[in-house]
Amino acid sequence: MNFGRGPPVVLNVGGTRYSFSREVLKDFPLRRVSRLHGCLSEQDVLEVCDDYDRERNEYFFDRHSEAFGFIMLYVRHGHLRFVPHMCELSFYNEMIYWGLEGSHLDYCCQRRLDDRMSETCTYYAAEEPPGEAAGGPEGKGRRPAAAEGGKWLERMRRTFEEPTSSVAAQVLATVSILFVIVSMVVLCASTLPEWRAAENRSVEEQSRYTAESVREPSGIIEAICIGWFTAECIVRFIVSKNKCEFVRRPLNIIDLLAITPYYISVLMTVFTGENSQLQRAGVTLRVLRMMRIFWVIKLARHFIGLQTLGLTLKRCYREMVMLLVFICVAMAIFSALSQLLENGLDLGTKNKDYASIPAACWWVIISMTTVGYGDMCPITVPGRILGGICVVSGIVLLALPITFIYHSFVQCYHELKFRSARYSRSLSAEFLN
Repeated sequence: MNFGRGPPVVLNVGGTRYSFSREVLKDFPLRRVSRLHGCLSEQDVLEVCDDYDRERNEYFFDRHSEAFGFIMLYVRHGHLRFVPHMCELSFYNEMIYWGLEGSHLDYCCQRRLDDRMSETCTYYAAEEPPGEAAGGPEGKGRRPAAAEGGKWLERMRRTFEEPTSSVAAQVLATVSILFVIVSMVVLCASTLPEWRAAENRSVEEQSRYTAESVREPSGIIEAICIGWFTAECIVRFIVSKNKCEFVRRPLNIIDLLAITPYYISVLMTVFTGENSQLQRAGVTLRVLRMMRIFWVIKLARHFIGLQTLGLTLKRCYREMVMLLVFICVAMAIFSALSQLLENGLDLGTKNKDYASIPAACWWVIISMTTVGYGDMCPITVPGRILGGICVVSGIVLLALPITFIYHSFVQCYHELKFRSARYSRSLSAEFLN
């Protein structure tokens, strides 16, 4: 395989030879291979590889050749997957040897690796180059500037994305949680009549951002919270690896939906002032402002329980769709029959609550879920028999997919708990250092 021009450098991995130019070594995606570019003596070379042939300029690595072939596919195409019929832990060991991490795997393979590691309670630590782990001056002198910048960005990304990865990440997560709590308290208190009376606002004024309202305590607190969330979102976007993937993530979309209404309201105030246009937009602004309730979902970044719920819903969407189909089919059947028995047979006892099938659907759904508000109920004997069958059917239909969802919830919980334990180990190491 030729990856460039110039004097060829040959890698012999388990008997499979790869040839490419020396210029490629400097910025090679595999950390162990890129270290060959900074080797100044044969002793340095033998610290990286198992053997070296000076005449043929060939480096020997006694590693799994097929696994390295898949790793080279990642170097060329950017997708890393497991080797078929190979143990996930063995392949992960090969990844660590060459300088890759579990995050480089595709999402489906990451799930397989986490499941396998959680089952066997296996822990791996990435290998540090000699000198770098000890923090010696020689290792720092040979460290490329690009690697320094990439490591700094990765540290920043983990600080903002993984609350248990370091002390700074925990402090940042705590501050973010405090801002969310303060914002929610202000949002809830602003709807109290006593709060509105104290600030001398009407219901219409609640939906407007005026120059006076911004200077009020609630407006100042809201502006500070919005400023913090905006700065946090911008920094996380800058340090993210994949900008497009960052924008598509559900939690980031929720952050954007929670922040944007404030700036829309401010812009509308700036451009329209306090005229009738803004007055007519009062309902819209009130809805936009109430979207700040989405900030509660930001707590999912810091609590495993909420993360487990979201991951379970993501993985069990087929079971959830199946459950909705069951309910819809039962609603169609029982609502038609209940409307017929209670209002359609004209037996002298018409129940006006069941005047139409859509109206009967409400009774079916609250009966199947065993809520039973009591606002409408059958009065005929056949209708009551049908109601009993509806309740029992609802219990059975709702219980059928629960087993799959429960097992997925337990699996997701153990997976996220294991990930948190991995970052907690790095946090303990930071305390020890």
